[in-house]
Amino acid sequence: MTKERPFPIRLFVWSVVLVAVGAATVYLAYEMVVKPRQALEDQIRGQKETILKLEQDNQRLQAYLKILKHIDRRARVEVLQQAKDQHGNLQTTLRFTEVDDTGKPVNSSRELTLPGQVVYFDTLVIKFDDHFIEQGDPLKGQALMLFRRIFSSSMRPEDGLVIDVQGQTPEVYAERQAPNSFEKDLWKRFWELANDEKLAKERGVRAIHGDAPYMRLEPNRVYDVCLRSTGEVIITPATRLTPPPPAP
Repeated sequence: MTKERPFPIRLFVWSVVLVAVGAATVYLAYEMVVKPRQALEDQIRGQKETILKLEQDNQRLQAYLKILKHIDRRARVEVLQQAKDQHGNLQTTLRFTEVDDTGKPVNSSRELTLPGQVVYFDTLVIKFDDHFIEQGDPLKGQALMLFRRIFSSSMRPEDGLVIDVQGQTPEVYAERQAPNSFEKDLWKRFWELANDEKLAKERGVRAIHGDAPYMRLEPNRVYDVCLRSTGEVIITPATRLTPPPPAP
């Protein structure tokens, strides 16, 4: 009979030790080299994504700030005179003129005399969703405004001077370009859109309402009434009227 060879225990033990050492080496290499490298790469990738997002947000913010500064409709109000009438009541005489970005009149001036000193500029405003403005959409990339009428705190609003005819496209828009059917429909159905949220959303309208900012007017001063692209109607004081030269 052949004699069985003894089991190589020592070789087996060394094999196990070598496998364990190899596994430990691989583990340590992964934990100390590969894993930190992956973590660093993930961190760098995350930082790049954050930087890219910040750059995009900054570009969007700069574009929005530029939009905020853009004026879509502007009128110059010149206070020609303030004096009391025969009954002792203060009367304010002013000249209202729509102008372009350079200050050039875009239509005929209108002069009117109002009782009192506090004057309201009644407007109707249509504001579109912000993304249309940010993208510079040719149709909805700016707010629209109708100068409804001008009146003072000492009179009934319905007795004020009518500037734009309600229900019709304002003259200044018609002069810039022929009003399309979309704009005509907006002005024609203004109050219907204002009271129908679903209908307004279908047309990309964010808000549609009346707005009547007012100012206590000072004599011999010029004021600007402006509509920004985002829909804010603002009144700011400008220069004073040039006083007439003294009589010879």
